[in-house]
Amino acid sequence: MAESETMSLPVQTGDKRGCSEDKDEDVPSKKPKVESDHENGGAPDLNVEEPAEEASEEDEDGDTFADMMKHGLTETDVGILKYVSDHEGFSGILKERYSDFVVHEINKQGKTVHLDDLSIPVDSEQASETEQLPKESDVLTEEQKKQLGELQLFKNKEENVTIEVMDDTKEKRTLVHKAIKTQFPGLETKTEEKDGRKFIVAYHAAGKKALAAPRKHFWPKNRGSYCHFTLYKENKDTMDAINVLSKFLRLRPNMFSYMGTKDKRAITVQEIAVLKITAERLAHLNKCLMNLKLGNFCYKNHPLKLGELQGNHFTVVIRNISGTSEQVHQAMTSLKTTGFINYFGMQRFGTTAVPTQHVGRAILRNDWNEVVDLILKPRPGAEKEFLVRCREEWAKCQDPEAALKKLPNKRCVEGQLLRGLSMYGKKNIVTAFGMIPRNSRLMYVHSYQSVVWNTMVSRRIDSFGLKAVEGDLVLRGTAAHVLSAEEAETHTIHDIVMPLPGFDVIYPSHHIGEGYREMLTADGLDIDNMRHKVKDYSLAGAYRRVVIRPTDVSWEVIHYDDPRISLVHTDFEKLENKPAPVFIKDGKYRALRMEFSLPPSTYATMAIREVLKLDTSIKKQTQLNTTWFN
Repeated sequence: MAESETMSLPVQTGDKRGCSEDKDEDVPSKKPKVESDHENGGAPDLNVEEPAEEASEEDEDGDTFADMMKHGLTETDVGILKYVSDHEGFSGILKERYSDFVVHEINKQGKTVHLDDLSIPVDSEQASETEQLPKESDVLTEEQKKQLGELQLFKNKEENVTIEVMDDTKEKRTLVHKAIKTQFPGLETKTEEKDGRKFIVAYHAAGKKALAAPRKHFWPKNRGSYCHFTLYKENKDTMDAINVLSKFLRLRPNMFSYMGTKDKRAITVQEIAVLKITAERLAHLNKCLMNLKLGNFCYKNHPLKLGELQGNHFTVVIRNISGTSEQVHQAMTSLKTTGFINYFGMQRFGTTAVPTQHVGRAILRNDWNEVVDLILKPRPGAEKEFLVRCREEWAKCQDPEAALKKLPNKRCVEGQLLRGLSMYGKKNIVTAFGMIPRNSRLMYVHSYQSVVWNTMVSRRIDSFGLKAVEGDLVLRGTAAHVLSAEEAETHTIHDIVMPLPGFDVIYPSHHIGEGYREMLTADGLDIDNMRHKVKDYSLAGAYRRVVIRPTDVSWEVIHYDDPRISLVHTDFEKLENKPAPVFIKDGKYRALRMEFSLPPSTYATMAIREVLKLDTSIKKQTQLNTTWFN
């Protein structure tokens, strides 16, 4: 998944079990919600976003969500069965606060990305221009800046701010235009004449105008075309952050490039690149952005590409742990020396009563009526009332337009599919299904590949344990090689890969290889013919390491008294010269703070699962103690 996907582990273990809800404030919460997990890179066919299958506008209340999760998946349902270590597990709370999960991208050069510099780089042409022209900030009065600031933040009831140009020269007007656009991103300006007097009018570039092609500005030849910068964000996913930046800068979101998407319920730091936008304009956004900070600006001649990072570095706090110091030491030592099974995490498979892999299986079988049925039919468990009404309407009359009218939000998967059926008819389902964004459509087939991989890896570990055996696969370059008995003696479990099913992979020559064939045959698929009539759903397959050993592993058990305090010193706090958290030797609460780095396309939650020895599914945690939601 070239967009980093490391699910927030949506669980609390111990006496009060539950999960964490996304909120705008960093506060403890009472409700589970699955996030995208922090994995990036990986095989091209895994290079997709992982949105929720059925979008809804608001969070459920605790009881409703708990009821819905009674029909959700457990780890067993998606093939997650084994551990590599034999230490005793212990309980704890992950992501009680979003600041308990901090992610720093590791770039292509192997450098961990940090936000530690807010200064603006100055090139030679900029410097010469600056010497010749008055400072932009000098052309606006304090009152005008106040009015413009309120307009920028939508606090001004007026739709615009009008500034009379007393010293009416073209140079002066140009300076005022430039000052407003630079210091107050998101505002557009125009010159108007009234009664022989010239005025500059500032207004919001909203709606369609916000997506219009950006204005062409002079760009020095000796400056790289792309401004690269570090994006620090809190409790916001990568695409949401880019959409906010796009709105303020009046750009299309595809003007930005990045190496991977990061978790929402977390503090994350990553590199972003944008075409021909100055560092100065970007830096001015820091005055008006919430939960976002931009810095470490530089100009380069290339954008960023999905998956070209080396991985992510995680700082994770697990609060209120029950494990003894010896248990923690055993668990973390095992993680450092042996690692964890590289399962696809629970968020890969959705949270509703209709798992994403079932839709994927129907797509691969070319059973399009079942695809529609799975997505639109009424289902057990609680849902938003409008989705329930929509499904009931569809079941009653199979009329896409009537069902669509029940949805206030037409952008959810159900709405997009119904729109397609309304436009192209029920006899043209493939085209109608194409109304759903490509990444969301591919999510279904990739989740089917993932459950097959998880299931086969569990069988492999069960049959042969943690040693390389004859018939296993290893990579030689990009090609897979079947080990002989003699070769197996010179390899370890860390060398072994297993295939995601497809037309361009080979399978182990021992009985696990035959297990792939049996599983796909039982699902109505031909393992020898994984090409699909629709090219998008033709699966080439890929190879994935069975066991991952994290690097840069460290940990400490810390004590604290105040559950509201952050236990991680963030980049932004360091920039603000805020003190690091102070730990109390005899504090009444104990937490495990761990750090580790993972390569692309691996799930941090699966590493944490190995440490705590718990089922990471929301359904399991909800069953353990539904009173947590009350």
